[in-house]
Amino acid sequence: MARFEIKLPKMGESVAEATITSWLKEVGDTIELDDAIVEIATDKVDSEVPSEVEGVLIERLFEENDVVQVGQTIAVIEVEGEGNFSDADNETTKTTKNTPEKEIEAAVNKTIETVATPISKTSESGKFYSPLVRNIAETEGVSMAELENIAGTGKDGRVTKNDILAYIKNKGTVQTPKEVVQSTKSVTTVAKSTVVTPVSVNGEDEVIEMSRMGKLVAKHMVNSVQTSAHVQSFIEIDVTNIVKWRTKVKDAFMKREGEKLTFTPILMQAVATTIKKFPMINIAVDGDNIIKRKNINLGMAAALPDGNLIVPVIKNADQLNLVGMTKAVNDLAKRARNNQLKPDDIQGGTYTVTNVGSFGSVMGTPIINQPQVAILALGTIRKVPAVIETPEGDFIGIRSKMFVSHSYDHRVVNGALGGTFIKTLKETLEAWDVNQDF
Repeated sequence: MARFEIKLPKMGESVAEATITSWLKEVGDTIELDDAIVEIATDKVDSEVPSEVEGVLIERLFEENDVVQVGQTIAVIEVEGEGNFSDADNETTKTTKNTPEKEIEAAVNKTIETVATPISKTSESGKFYSPLVRNIAETEGVSMAELENIAGTGKDGRVTKNDILAYIKNKGTVQTPKEVVQSTKSVTTVAKSTVVTPVSVNGEDEVIEMSRMGKLVAKHMVNSVQTSAHVQSFIEIDVTNIVKWRTKVKDAFMKREGEKLTFTPILMQAVATTIKKFPMINIAVDGDNIIKRKNINLGMAAALPDGNLIVPVIKNADQLNLVGMTKAVNDLAKRARNNQLKPDDIQGGTYTVTNVGSFGSVMGTPIINQPQVAILALGTIRKVPAVIETPEGDFIGIRSKMFVSHSYDHRVVNGALGGTFIKTLKETLEAWDVNQDF
């Protein structure tokens, strides 16, 4: 019989370690191909490690809550054949099989970390906290001072997942030490000042718990409103020429490129071009500093199967022509609908566009996707009567128009910049040449 080593796979360029959260198989269990063996957690993603062979689990090299480095052997499976080998010997080695929902939740959580107070890997006292414990602490608003006061039951007194969950569960009933209360006041002032109105529930009401991802998105939205001074500008754009042009070329576009041409890539390309003219829209705020982004990475709000919205990112959007933009938009939208987005797909955005018109809305006032400073909402395209100016005089005609709403952070983007940005976008779209090729 041969021994097959299961190693901790690489899960991203910046991920060097993971915490064993739960063993799904016991020593002596029969393992089928692709059976999940163990659950792991990192700062970026929660996932399962599947088996790439069939056999019997004969050894587990780590315990739950142990921290493992990428590439380390975590388990051994006995398989038919002779000799010892690992997954590195197999050219068709599969990557970690991540649950898409968990991947997206983890990526949303990472975004929230840019607004929330970070929990470092080690504290001033030298205590070590696993990625999972740090993730839970940041999500639940547990400060480093509170974390230091939790009695750990793990190896060498390490705080485990169960320790911090128990602390959070009993937080409201356990007397917090005076020094901990003092140290957490600055972090939780806004949260404590918020009065939660009690909700009465009768026997006919149905209580539905929010999904974990729904909680993360809600927290991200609240953090954004508390962080940025939101202000909006609105403008109406005549897109008649674009509607006529798309109607004329969409069949030929599909035949040549194999892609459906919607209005979204046309509008996204115009947004990327406008951002290039106004680089101070493409920024982030870090305390008293402004981070001017070099790349223009457009976030595109898309719907997930469960109804939640996610924001996949088109990297270097200003470098794409219309064909490239169409392929990128369609690919991300399709993978979002099929729950196939990866963490890297929704990270690194510098400006976001949301199409509220896809739900029939004329306009909207979107919340900024932190740590960005602006977001654009595209309203539905409507046929409306409008005054048309000609050398022979004015007359009433039918035009295709849409409203655009621009939400921006008034701490760093003033009304002149926010308004001029969408005015320039309007001029770009209304100057569309109906005779151009694609």
